[in-house]
Amino acid sequence: SKGNDQVAMTSKYETREDVAVIRNYGNLLVEFCSIVPDGIVCFFTSYIYMESTVAAWYEQGILDQVQKHKLLFIETQDAAETSLALLNYQKACENGRGAVLLSVARGKVSEGIDFDHHFGRAVIMFGIPYVYTQSKILKARLEYLRDQYQIRENDFLTFDAMRHAAQCVGRALRGKTDYGIMVFADKRFARADKRSKIPRWIQEYLKDGLCNLSVDEAVQVSKRFLRQMAQPFSREDQLGLSLLTVEQLDQEDTKKKLQSRMQYV
Repeated sequence: SKGNDQVAMTSKYETREDVAVIRNYGNLLVEFCSIVPDGIVCFFTSYIYMESTVAAWYEQGILDQVQKHKLLFIETQDAAETSLALLNYQKACENGRGAVLLSVARGKVSEGIDFDHHFGRAVIMFGIPYVYTQSKILKARLEYLRDQYQIRENDFLTFDAMRHAAQCVGRALRGKTDYGIMVFADKRFARADKRSKIPRWIQEYLKDGLCNLSVDEAVQVSKRFLRQMAQPFSREDQLGLSLLTVEQLDQEDTKKKLQSRMQYV
């Protein structure tokens, strides 16, 4: 949520041109490129914000630092260009070179492409992806929700943004044997009204001790996690969690639980 200089990271409109915020986002990306193997996927709130940030990173020399560790690919509004970028991103991950893909929430990459296993060992969400509020269709929808269901505009917009943020970071975890790092790089994610609208499977791991971290603190936490994930995986580690022993299956309590769950399937 903040850089090592203690300047808060956020994509709020008032701070979008702030050099310190853009530099901190860049430093966050460089640090993660140096410790995370294979692929990293980054999501921005809009194409305009991504383009202005990348241009600033180029001037600050941050892109050169990123490319020392990984190849860099960028999603565009052109479908053919984006497909080619995705293909080359996957090739770079396959051959061990590693790559970074800069993309946009609500874009092609966030909607239907999975980055399982080594294609997405880390996902960084730069800001909160609020929808463009001047759209006539959205205004009509908000008015309908307010009149029919007494849902406040701000509540719906926040819920919608959190749902899309979760959809973006969820691209990297596509099964129980997969693992990856999710980085919510905006101080507003730490607020209770925002965290409560994030899906529960993410909330469970978003402990207070993992919120409002500096870049260095986030890097240290990530290093420990990656080291832990690199340890040999044994079947015994999962007993009682996702696998059951023969003795457990024979127990009456377990049979009853399984039968009750089967009723809902």
